[in-house]
Amino acid sequence: MTVDILLVYGIIIVTVVLFVTERLRLDVVALLALLALLLTGILTPPEALAGFSDPVVLMIAALFVVGDGLFQTGVAQAMGRWPQKLAGDSEVRLLVVIMLLVALLSGFMSSTGTVAVMLPVVVGLAWARDMSPSKLLIPLSVASLLGGMLTLIGTPPNLVVSAHLESMGRDPFGFFAFTPIGLPILIVGIAFMAVVGIRLLPDRAAPGSPQRDRDTPSVEEMAGSWTLHPQLFRLKVREGAPIEGKKLRDLNLPDRFGITVLEIMNGRPRTAGRIAGRVAKAVPRVSGRVARAVPRASGKGEPPAPEAALADAVLRAGQELLVEGDLEGVNRMVQRGYINLLDDDVKGDPLARETGIAEVLLTPRSRLVGRTLRKIRFRDRYQLSVVGIKRMGEKVMGDLRDLPLEFGDMLLVQGPWDQIRMLQQEGRDFVVAMAPREMEPALKPLDRAPVAVVVMLGMLLLMTFNIVPAVTAVLLAAVAMVLFGAVSAADAYRAVNWESVVLIAGILPMATALEKTGGMQLIVDGIAGVMEGATPVILLVVLFLLTSILSQVISNTATAVLLAPIAFQLAVGIGANPEPFLMTIAVAASTAFATPVASPVNTLVLGPGGYKFGDFFKVGVALQVLVLIVATLLIPILFPF
Repeated sequence: MTVDILLVYGIIIVTVVLFVTERLRLDVVALLALLALLLTGILTPPEALAGFSDPVVLMIAALFVVGDGLFQTGVAQAMGRWPQKLAGDSEVRLLVVIMLLVALLSGFMSSTGTVAVMLPVVVGLAWARDMSPSKLLIPLSVASLLGGMLTLIGTPPNLVVSAHLESMGRDPFGFFAFTPIGLPILIVGIAFMAVVGIRLLPDRAAPGSPQRDRDTPSVEEMAGSWTLHPQLFRLKVREGAPIEGKKLRDLNLPDRFGITVLEIMNGRPRTAGRIAGRVAKAVPRVSGRVARAVPRASGKGEPPAPEAALADAVLRAGQELLVEGDLEGVNRMVQRGYINLLDDDVKGDPLARETGIAEVLLTPRSRLVGRTLRKIRFRDRYQLSVVGIKRMGEKVMGDLRDLPLEFGDMLLVQGPWDQIRMLQQEGRDFVVAMAPREMEPALKPLDRAPVAVVVMLGMLLLMTFNIVPAVTAVLLAAVAMVLFGAVSAADAYRAVNWESVVLIAGILPMATALEKTGGMQLIVDGIAGVMEGATPVILLVVLFLLTSILSQVISNTATAVLLAPIAFQLAVGIGANPEPFLMTIAVAASTAFATPVASPVNTLVLGPGGYKFGDFFKVGVALQVLVLIVATLLIPILFPF
């Protein structure tokens, strides 16, 4: 054993100890290890700094930009609706649904690409449920690694061992040869994360996460504090209905059906829908399509009717009405042929895209003091509706439109987010005392969503069919997100988690040092010498452990390339079939759970999850043991020695 090998081993041991103790930031530890390799002369400057130009590092940085583009354009939130519906109110069920979806995708496409696409989706789901993303992001990375065990193309190590079999004159593994082993491992892994793993995961917000601002209420919490109970619906007047051509005043809808018309959309064709749920939940949750019931001052269509004129409005066929009331009354109107109840399957949308609420406080110099909402035509002037007033902390009952306003009155306004943003610029008449935490995400542009979807699909297609190298596909996607306006250039730089980038760039040269000094080959040769004459089962277990451990330090693909020929020769040496041992190498190479640098998918979730080194270790080691047990039981049965 040479001095250089001893130095490399020593640097690795100290690095791991610093990672585990977490006395320093992970990226700082990685840079210290890099400097140690440079100062000892083990690596030259080009070799030591090669990690910063490594394709994996560039992919990780670019994928953060792609993910931010999906989040800022609203694509991530839209993708999150399906798992949210399946999960209901259960956090455990949400974890299971996410892991199943991610594993399925990862079985047929790049695990890194899968995590990049799903990362903003999962973060958005966590924020919408007031959960810490740290409860879901390690399960996300674990599921992508487990999903790679399902098919031949699920992960590069599977292709490596199959190609080695073929090169040695054996039949390669079939496309679904991995499925009988990968599927039980996936089930066990999901069960572990749902029962035990979720308890081991921290409840920690990442730096910059909205979860840090616990004092800012959600729209649901704000509406709930005002005890708003009616429901909102979108209705459409039927052709030839008895109410056609009549004034609202004459129809007496509040007394007959228990509903009140809030807005009439005159001649504005839309695919509108019901605003589902109670106002305590739904008023601030109006979807993008429904939210446009409160028109903007944009010059498109007809402006909303002033307060005094709404009762005299004449209904016409095809008009869309935003009404407040009971579902029973709405159903009676439908049964009588008056209206159609529009529905666009947006129930439970966690983030209002255009319409929300805010609390507005009147100032001492306000010109509204002493005047009524009707006289100042508040809705017509500000494109917002006042749905509640509190005076001295007590909610005012009755008709709010004719109540003289006083200094200190708190108004709950509802309408387009951009109009609420304009109110924040007011300083004389009132101030926005409280806006919910959903306001900032809601103001992100939706018109670029199709661009983000096309860019995402293009990236996945390029990666899946190997049309261009994976790093080229990801860099193209990141640049396209910026060029087509899905994310600004400034936001693109802010989106990158630089701690993760520096961490992986600083650790990658460690593998170069091991190979250059012969330290890696020394480990492998030592294991091979010790295992000479061992039984097949013991050899299988040792190969699994060696592969799994090395995969925490160097890439799983490099580990498979290094160990596949050794496993083949060891199998031949004891007179056994090589297939079970090469299958073991492939499965073990995908157990890169225990460190944040073991796999790009771990590094991707490190920053957004606010994780520490120990978070991966606690969950990862237990998972590795479980996978070892399942693999040891199944592989000899499916691939006899």
